[in-house]
Amino acid sequence: MIAHLCGRLLEKHPNRVIVDVQGVGYEVQVPLSTFYPMPEAGAEVSLRIHTHVREDALALFGFATELELQIFERLIAVSGIGPKLALAVLSGIEVAELVRAVQAGDVARLTAIPGIGKKTAERISLELKDRLPVAVPGPAGVTLADGDLRRDVLSALLNLGYHRPLVEKALDAAFGAPGDRTFERVLKRALHELVR
Repeated sequence: MIAHLCGRLLEKHPNRVIVDVQGVGYEVQVPLSTFYPMPEAGAEVSLRIHTHVREDALALFGFATELELQIFERLIAVSGIGPKLALAVLSGIEVAELVRAVQAGDVARLTAIPGIGKKTAERISLELKDRLPVAVPGPAGVTLADGDLRRDVLSALLNLGYHRPLVEKALDAAFGAPGDRTFERVLKRALHELVR
């Protein structure tokens, strides 16, 4: 099973990307939440992968964060939800908002996602209420456990070409600063430290 891909981004489309890993091009389907922050073609990318095997197909689904991958895998475990619909869910709602909606049993918010009807929304809410990864919704996104968050930001900065010792020092400063600890905010604070 393929669990992780790291290579050069050959092509980038809203629902799929092609990643060149040592001369082999892997087609990976991605949600919009992973697509938008991706660099332009030619840059190095790193994706967490879910390998989906069926009798007639082998498909790769890629995610920027471990949290997205975990939620995707929880979604496809729900009766009646396949990988394509799970990708549509992650493309139609931010992870933090999905976590809040499921925990609150907000069926109306879930049915606002394209492709999700009332019965499917009720099933998602019922089956995932106690099975979502531990995440604390915040105003600007999901705050991950500090270890996971640090690892994700470290990976992003290394992929941008910064050297590890400088990144570690910037992350220490970013985590020491006051404010929300979301991926976006910690990444911005770390980048600010790196360009000083």
